[in-house]
Amino acid sequence: MKKLLATLSAALCCLSLTVAFAADDKVAAENEKAPDFKLKASDGKEYKLKDFAGKQAVVIAWFPKAFTGGCRAECLSFRDSGDEIRKYDVAYFTASCDDLETQKKWAKELELDYPVLSDPDSKVAKAYGVVHEGRERPERWTFVIDKDGVIKQIDKKVNTKSHGEDIAKTLEKLGVAKK
Repeated sequence: MKKLLATLSAALCCLSLTVAFAADDKVAAENEKAPDFKLKASDGKEYKLKDFAGKQAVVIAWFPKAFTGGCRAECLSFRDSGDEIRKYDVAYFTASCDDLETQKKWAKELELDYPVLSDPDSKVAKAYGVVHEGRERPERWTFVIDKDGVIKQIDKKVNTKSHGEDIAKTLEKLGVAKK
């Protein structure tokens, strides 16, 4: 009986430590404030979420790795749908954990007309939950953040070939102001 109680006590202790750790590891969620970020981009500028506060919505489309097939399709879809996306009062980016030089080469090769954010230490990616235990490269998830900094939608089922068009439709559906 003592052995059973000791085993149960140890199990409960481990469970409570796991729950406490999970609570401290809060990640981005819909209808909550988006984690702030300060990231360098392929266009040579540095972007901060707080700079858009009260001004315009923000879209961040995370992708796993530059110079790969699915990521190429997604980024080209954003470029090809740029005219539709830019009808809305929104700043939009793609992002990955590749270093800045890689992002610059990637953006140049694809002739992208929007900035690609670089998060080489994965801190922002972890805050958004796209990099997590068992996943070193970002999930292909897209965050639509309103001008008040609240995440209005997280798309976790991205269609790489139509993603730019899909985002324009999402901005319409969410009522993001047009320019």
